Amino acid sequence: MNTNMNKINQNIPAILQHTKNIAIVGISNKPHRASHNIGLYLIRAGYNVYPVNPKVEEVLGLKCFKSLKDIKEPIDIVDIFRRPEFILPIAEEAIEIGAKTIWMQSGIINEEAAHLAINAGLNVIMDRCIKVEHSINLR
Repeated sequence: MNTNMNKINQNIPAILQHTKNIAIVGISNKPHRASHNIGLYLIRAGYNVYPVNPKVEEVLGLKCFKSLKDIKEPIDIVDIFRRPEFILPIAEEAIEIGAKTIWMQSGIINEEAAHLAINAGLNVIMDRCIKVEHSINLR
């Protein structure tokens, strides 16, 4: 299992540079929440953002999807704002839709989901903020 740990948090600049579509799972419609601010940042950075939250109709002026499977466009990054115990089913769904990367935001660690995704051929970023990484690597 440790060999997979070497594959986590690799190639972040290339991943961000070659990404077009980002699904944000657990995005909030509340402007003071980190997920809302990061979604806005990613839109302003030129990414296509697909909000995913079954409890919300719209976020940032965009239709909110109930699940990753409801998005018709190919997803490059699944950016996750959920507690660690909820990550595994999201990783499974990301694999199912053919996403290229799962990205667990700062403070979110789920090694089981990481190993599952790596074994399925996805990139895995864990315990990192996509906004911080973008501002460091692509500005």
